[in-house]
Amino acid sequence: KMAKLVQGPTRFTHPEWTTSNLTHYANAESERAAAERLVEESKRLSEETAKRTEKTQRDVSKKLEQRIDDIKYWKKELDDKLANLVTEIDSLIAFKARVEKALEATAEPLHIAKQCLLNREKRTSIDLVHDDVQKQLIKEVETIEGVQALLNRTLEQTTEQIRLNRKSKYQLEKDLKDKFSALSIDEYCAELRNNSHGLKFKDGAAKIEANSVCPEDWQDFSDANILKAERERQSSVELRTLIDGILQQTSNDMRKQCSDVNVAFNKRISETKDTKSKLEDHLNKIVGQIKEAEENISRLKKAIDDKVLPMQLAQTRLDTRTNRPNVELCRDPVQYRLIEEVGEIESSVAQLQARLKQTEDSLKGLIRNQLALEEDIGVKANTLFIDEVECMGMRKSINIQNF
Repeated sequence: KMAKLVQGPTRFTHPEWTTSNLTHYANAESERAAAERLVEESKRLSEETAKRTEKTQRDVSKKLEQRIDDIKYWKKELDDKLANLVTEIDSLIAFKARVEKALEATAEPLHIAKQCLLNREKRTSIDLVHDDVQKQLIKEVETIEGVQALLNRTLEQTTEQIRLNRKSKYQLEKDLKDKFSALSIDEYCAELRNNSHGLKFKDGAAKIEANSVCPEDWQDFSDANILKAERERQSSVELRTLIDGILQQTSNDMRKQCSDVNVAFNKRISETKDTKSKLEDHLNKIVGQIKEAEENISRLKKAIDDKVLPMQLAQTRLDTRTNRPNVELCRDPVQYRLIEEVGEIESSVAQLQARLKQTEDSLKGLIRNQLALEEDIGVKANTLFIDEVECMGMRKSINIQNF
């Protein structure tokens, strides 16, 4: 066994050696040729991939530029629509302020109209009448309260439209903010080059995000925001036109009704003054007539008193003549005439007393009329004070403006 271990190496023949060398030559040449082909193919592949990569990068850059242009276009559309909407919001807010001022301005005329109605309740007696002034004042209160209701509804509608406008403004601003961010990102990506700083591998970057949208949906989103904003802006413009008409119409209605009330007041004041003047004329006549009646009563009483002595004289003569003696007690003409005289005086006194009674009754009637006239003149004076001083004095401060 030890002998086998120390045996020499195997001996090859010369052909075997030659064959081995030829085999090595062939293998080396084959590997070299294959390597040479691989080098050429690798050069060609490198050039092709370089060109393809360069072409792809150019295509990506071009698409980035197109995308940037699209974003800029929609950003400009959103910017323009936002600017228009902001202007419209400011305009509508100004109109809202006009409505608020107009509504606030109705408070004083309404208070004055109601106060006039309240003051006119202090009229007394026959002057507490439901006249044209009263009717126009009631109509004025109804008109102003109607204007207030309309302005309140308009104010609510305007407030709601401002809210809708601001909602659309918020959506536009949010969309613009997203567009600005996307534009900044894509512009940054467009500026990146192979030698840019900060390039690194991002595992899993080559994927489509699950929450991403297609270009059509992206475009439709902004288009919908713009259309909605335009609808709200148009509604706002139409509302401002409506507000203009309402403010003009309500001012005209209030101004016309105020004028109608003032005309009715002036007519009623003139009518009351004329009536009061006529009553005063009649009162003056009555007072004069009372004075004459009183003087007439004095004259009648004096006339009656003046009949006392003649009556006493006639009766004394008659009584004295009854003392004539015997045949001298004659029914002579003197006797008859004295008897006639007594009758005449009694008749005259009776007539005078009847006339005195009539005159005294007439005086009582005149005095009653005097008191009634004085009372009615007082009523008219009270009415004039209420209508001319209190009511018209207040109404001078009414100033209905266009807002």
